[in-house]
Amino acid sequence: MATHDGYATVRWSGASNPVVRILPLILCLPALVAAQDAAEVMRRALAEDTASAAIARNYTYLEKQELRTRDGNTLKVRDSNTFDVTLLEGSPYRRHVAHNGKPLDGAEQRKEDEKLRLSIENRRHETEEQKQQRIADWHRKEEKQHEPLHEIPDAFTLRFAPEENIEGHAVYVIDGAPKPGYQPKTKTAFFLPKVKGRFWITKDTFQAVKLEFVTLDTISWGGIVARVSKGTRVSVELTRVNNEVWLPKRILVAGSARVLLVKGYTGEIDLTYSEFKKFTVESRVVSVAQ
Repeated sequence: MATHDGYATVRWSGASNPVVRILPLILCLPALVAAQDAAEVMRRALAEDTASAAIARNYTYLEKQELRTRDGNTLKVRDSNTFDVTLLEGSPYRRHVAHNGKPLDGAEQRKEDEKLRLSIENRRHETEEQKQQRIADWHRKEEKQHEPLHEIPDAFTLRFAPEENIEGHAVYVIDGAPKPGYQPKTKTAFFLPKVKGRFWITKDTFQAVKLEFVTLDTISWGGIVARVSKGTRVSVELTRVNNEVWLPKRILVAGSARVLLVKGYTGEIDLTYSEFKKFTVESRVVSVAQ
């Protein structure tokens, strides 16, 4: 500050002036607030999820399914199966390759080889229109699976939790609770009013890298076809592959369920994914007896 003819004047230039330093922050405040808004972060993550889905379709992988049942306080492996998931004429083909940690026996292997041979033959004899319809059906099925997620910004009250770090990436952590009275817009999102969620989203690229839902009440599918009990937990973890896309590495469902009101189950369904390969004709060689 300087005086001139008895009046005080302020020097507005110069990086040391506090007004000059804070002015850019004031001008950027709306954008900063938007970036920090939990619902806006979620919307950006959902947009990135849609873009990543197209890249993810180019990857093959192994999927291991393990069923564990609870006996008192102990979880016991009841059954496990491993599948080789590759692309066959433009859409996925799942081939059973192991049961309970061991390769299939001779009879089962021959059955799988025959199924593969028939699938190759059928798909290669499709018309171009039939092939494109099959691929489009696959894409629609995937989109349907992701459909409920796109209602989350409207269905949940979202709030930031303390930030974390996953695989070397700083992530937002967002807690979500269902809004009272919310009516799902799509049939596939029917369960959203009965679950709470937590979401981990990278701060630099807005990629969802982990999701977790916990049921707040019993959820029924198809009337009495299947019911999942209160307190059941579903978690999805992703991993960075080839520095271009995040792909699921584990899906865990832990809790209690009942099928047709008869068959009860308490335990875990654990799906793990590995050996990701970007698809080429050499991605995985499968032999079929001729």
